[in-house]
Amino acid sequence: MRIRVNFDRWILTGALAFALFVTSARPARAHAVVYPRKSTPGAYEKYVLRVPNEKDSPTLSVEIRFPSGIRVVSFADVQGWTLRTITDSAGKITGAVWTGSLSPDRFIEFPFIAVNPDDAATLTWPAYQTYADGERVEWVGPTDSKRPASSTTIASAGRENLFLRLAAFAALLLALISLGVAVRPRTT
Repeated sequence: MRIRVNFDRWILTGALAFALFVTSARPARAHAVVYPRKSTPGAYEKYVLRVPNEKDSPTLSVEIRFPSGIRVVSFADVQGWTLRTITDSAGKITGAVWTGSLSPDRFIEFPFIAVNPDDAATLTWPAYQTYADGERVEWVGPTDSKRPASSTTIASAGRENLFLRLAAFAALLLALISLGVAVRPRTT
């Protein structure tokens, strides 16, 4: 009987752990992050660059370089900050620099609208944060680095929804099996 109770607890614990993993597993995050993290091909998307100040010195400027696959069409005004766009020789917006002052332990968001590429892609958003003490932090590394660049996955909603449905079904199935094991009558 003791072995059966321990087995039941193991099943229940495993199912709960799996459900938590499926619902909370996320890739590593950059500290300068562009949201949303997922979008659809061809969409006119409102993106937001969120930047926290993680130092004791104020942030004085934030710069982002836009992925070549998108077309940035407009920016929202951010109170207390001045925007300067960076363009290529054809006039396409390739980056933006906001200057202002962000106190320690605060964050700021810089909204903009861009047209996504027509095909599936991963957009990488290199960002740079300059502090009043002169330090310039570059959020440009790979996902597993100390200072990763933010990224957005462009994919059709169908593929993403299928994965989420399958993961939810698997979690539900494990939970139901665990519940059945936990409530079944015990034999002595």
